[in-house]
Amino acid sequence: MEKHLLEKYAELAVKVGVNIQPGQRLFIRSTIEGTEFARIIAEKAYEAGAKEVYTVYSDDYMLYLKLKHSKNEDLEEFHQWEVDMAKFFCDEGGAFLSIIGSDPDILKTIDPKKIGIFSKTRQNAMKDVSKYIMSDKVSWSVVAIPSKKWAEKVFPNSPDPINDLWEAILKTVRINDYDDPVKLWNEHLNKLKETTEFLNNKQYDYLRYEGPGTNLKVGLPKNHKWLGGAQHNENGTIFLPNIPTEEVFTAPHKDKVDGYVRNSKPLVYGGNVIDGFTMEFKDGKIIKVTAEKGEDILKQAISLDEGASYLGEVALVPVDSPIYQLNVVFYNTLFDENAASHFAFGRAYPTCVENGENMNDEELKNTGLNNSITHVDFMIGNEEMNVYGIKDGKEERIMKNGKWVI
Repeated sequence: MEKHLLEKYAELAVKVGVNIQPGQRLFIRSTIEGTEFARIIAEKAYEAGAKEVYTVYSDDYMLYLKLKHSKNEDLEEFHQWEVDMAKFFCDEGGAFLSIIGSDPDILKTIDPKKIGIFSKTRQNAMKDVSKYIMSDKVSWSVVAIPSKKWAEKVFPNSPDPINDLWEAILKTVRINDYDDPVKLWNEHLNKLKETTEFLNNKQYDYLRYEGPGTNLKVGLPKNHKWLGGAQHNENGTIFLPNIPTEEVFTAPHKDKVDGYVRNSKPLVYGGNVIDGFTMEFKDGKIIKVTAEKGEDILKQAISLDEGASYLGEVALVPVDSPIYQLNVVFYNTLFDENAASHFAFGRAYPTCVENGENMNDEELKNTGLNNSITHVDFMIGNEEMNVYGIKDGKEERIMKNGKWVI
């Protein structure tokens, strides 16, 4: 990929993503395939006045080897220094940037139980850090770069899959030879703001979904907040958690979800692809799961703790979004969730209720928000999906055939 486009992408991650401030530390987590891009980001961050750029690299294959050869009890260990390292950057008011690009199939031969033990151990150890970040106390963002295995999964018949995936990624993040991506993103974020303001003024009691394999009613907490695009950290600095992003989202009421829903795009979880699945809910809880592919993995994922079997996010994305229109299955949640409306099971974002970022777990529970060590998005939107808002028993359509009608 041409370096000037990578520099535009890096500048977008630094100036709009984490919006690095002079004297601030930046903590980068990156796949080893992202080394070159991480270096460009570091240079842009230092140019913007960063005090320090600290990078931790991960290797998909090393994780595969760990899970393949480790005993179950060994997977229950987690290094405290990893927790302390992340807490240090939180305490310093640092920014967190993740560069992702994993092989979607890397762990498909690993025992789902091992994946569950590893995930639960890590997420339990990092739960305080995760809560701090999910409460938007600090700036954080996620971007992606291609890896060989990922590119071949997305474009299996291409003579140059990495180049094709780069082109697809750059289209979704509005990077091209001519335009200023920062300007384009500011215009896009203003449109998302208009949508969230509309929904926040409505304060619907419920949303109702109908579509192929889906008939679901989702309650919303009192004083819920729709969010989308840019957020503010506790110092008032604006940042963009996901690049790309096309969603507006809020938290459902933990105990007010009833009916059933079917996925519209594959879910990649723990290096495994899960697809063709249906979830059935009663009083908020997932009471039945079936899947054509990866059913055992999905059942493991919703069993990490009590909250994993309840929803923590409801997000609306129109099918005329740029990502959906690419008609590409990315096998990566960052992109696929922004192609279609989706839910997440697990922890809710505290910022999705008024003053939630200042509430403790018990106070958040009393508002109806779910708590868990996990948060996993899965896509349900398509061109046949209709969504209705319900207020005081009166229903009005807000999406028809996957598009906004507001």
